[in-house]
Amino acid sequence: MLQDKGGSLLTRRRFQLAGSLVFGALVPWVLRIILPGDLLEDASINGLIGNSLAIAIAFWMRLSIEIYPGIRRSAVILPSALTGHGLIILWFVLTRFPYDRLALLSGFILHIAWLYVLYVYAERNVRRHFAVVPFGAVDHLRMIESVDWAWMKRPALASTRRASAIVADFSADLPDQWEAFLADAALAGRIVYQVKQLSESLTGRVELEHLSENSFGSLLPARGYFYLKALLDFLFALAILPLALPLMLVVAVAIRIEGKGGILFRQKRVGHAGSNIVVYKFRTMDIAELDDERAAAITSDGDERITRVGRVLRQLRLDELPQIFNILRWQMSWIGPRPEAEVLSRWYTSEIPFYRYRHVVKPGISGWAQVNQGHVTGVDEVHRKLQYDFYYIKYFSPWLDILILFRTVKTVLSGFGAR
Repeated sequence: MLQDKGGSLLTRRRFQLAGSLVFGALVPWVLRIILPGDLLEDASINGLIGNSLAIAIAFWMRLSIEIYPGIRRSAVILPSALTGHGLIILWFVLTRFPYDRLALLSGFILHIAWLYVLYVYAERNVRRHFAVVPFGAVDHLRMIESVDWAWMKRPALASTRRASAIVADFSADLPDQWEAFLADAALAGRIVYQVKQLSESLTGRVELEHLSENSFGSLLPARGYFYLKALLDFLFALAILPLALPLMLVVAVAIRIEGKGGILFRQKRVGHAGSNIVVYKFRTMDIAELDDERAAAITSDGDERITRVGRVLRQLRLDELPQIFNILRWQMSWIGPRPEAEVLSRWYTSEIPFYRYRHVVKPGISGWAQVNQGHVTGVDEVHRKLQYDFYYIKYFSPWLDILILFRTVKTVLSGFGAR
């Protein structure tokens, strides 16, 4: 988890949490002094406790999600606050405990207002500063422009005073005085990162020189969450199916009115553990006979085969809706590496080492590569996409899935990566 020990008081997490509790929980409760009601009645006390718990839940969510790369803190303020306060309100409704509606509403508004004010005035332009121990595989850090790098010239803590953390390649053969410096830095409470993990954290990609273990030290992702996720995927798909079917009917009619050809497009793709699955999508392209099987499976920029209705469906990602049935058949997930066409998968496997490893989790409708990179075609782009897929597998967790869900909504609204 990337931390900033430097900077102003306003950017520190404890101060932000304390301010949230004051404005989001204590102030709405104290307002009962001037409003009708009693500070010590059950509804008021429950409102104070409820707002405090909602702020704690939202704070925990923010800390869990903000560790991932490319995340602006402002992007998770509203979703985390909505989740925290929403869960508390749901609990009150289900248990029928008395609660102060005005306190809960004002607590939510003041909570997010406080965090956005802090972001605007204190955090928006904050850049991290890292001191780099100049040995081993650290030169590639210069290519990461989201932070400021300072190459150290001597092993002295005084020279890292402005840095929020120190970066080193622990696998390098460090001189004795530099090893002693890193030990002293740790004893002094300074944050020291291994360059490999820091690079992954900042870029959201895992390099492909070798198979990379996940955060549990194994090539297999957490199996408990793997099975729980599959169950939640199925239940959510079942729950939204009644809402999705009318929309799918409208899309089907639009495709049929525009021209000839089937409504659905079926394609053999590679799923979990390398098994072949048939993936369903709404047809967005005219039927065209291409001699090159590989070229037929690739959608290029400005592809002339895309229909007018198809272009709208691709922009809004509505062409993916029929994959709900793949989820109901336990073949896919809502979040995961996109399933690749079988012909392309064979090609990539022959060109890229360890390509098969991306099949260790279920493929998804949206994924980490899709919200970071968008649509790809060439082998070079696929290599970068695979780095994102490996990152997802290595850090496989509910928090990363929630983040991808948030960013998928933004991606759909912006049209990023659609072709």
